[in-house]
Amino acid sequence: QVQLVESGGGSVQAGGSLRLSCAVSGSPFSNYAMGWFRQAPGKEREFVVSISRNGGSTYYVDSVKGRFAISRDSAKNTVYLQMNSLKAEDTAVYYCAARRSRFEEAPREQYLYTDWGQGTQVTVSS
Repeated sequence: QVQLVESGGGSVQAGGSLRLSCAVSGSPFSNYAMGWFRQAPGKEREFVVSISRNGGSTYYVDSVKGRFAISRDSAKNTVYLQMNSLKAEDTAVYYCAARRSRFEEAPREQYLYTDWGQGTQVTVSS
């Protein structure tokens, strides 16, 4: 069992930046690969980015490459999503998710993640 608590969502203008945080508790942080997913109005939830248990591997969806960056801080048991050059199309509810793993993998398949945060709203005004 692991609990995920998100923070950092809000409203920004196009071209701006925002950093989301996901605090992990209840189980050793290093046992989990972490991912960020998002769901825009009228759309299905989609994969955004993931990072392996020790940060050795990452995977980004094409639409955010070069603009978003995922990182993790083992001392703080926290994973971050730095979002730069935000676009109106990035508007969505963002979810943090965890997958227990023994390997340095960063999967993008939603069904592999068993624990999810509450979601945080990101709104980008054009």
